[in-house]
Amino acid sequence: MAEVVVPLTVRDLTEDDLPACSWYGNATALAAVAEAIRRRRRGEVDYLAVCTPSGLPVAVGGADYTKPPGAATIWQLSVQAELRSCGIGTLLINALEQRIRARGLHWAELGVDDNRSRPRALYERLGYVVSGTEPGAWDEEGPDGTITRYETRITLLRKQLL
Repeated sequence: MAEVVVPLTVRDLTEDDLPACSWYGNATALAAVAEAIRRRRRGEVDYLAVCTPSGLPVAVGGADYTKPPGAATIWQLSVQAELRSCGIGTLLINALEQRIRARGLHWAELGVDDNRSRPRALYERLGYVVSGTEPGAWDEEGPDGTITRYETRITLLRKQLL
């Protein structure tokens, strides 16, 4: 099998990118991303996209500077399903950590659903260590438009950024 190497870039995600992010989720999920982009303009977050040479986003995620004090929370990470396990998530997290450092912060935190071991393995490989747990819950919209409440336990992970 031949290996294909495609150069990727990381940049701020914009409202103009949202139509190309249908892989991210339903309208409710994309509305949360749009809100994050608005928060970026207020300086509360950074919200990045990893893009192909054509400029299409294949991964997105943010760093929230409003909590906890002295750290940033990395959140809303997603890589297009067909491109997972190709190093794109690592590229995105590294870029977010650079943005966090540029703000003069030395800690990054994130939470992972205990029912999703694959992302947790990535975070631990990147140096994140368990710092606690908390309950998690959110509404999920099914393909038929019905809303169900999803409840889980979130493992909190933390990394010192040097």
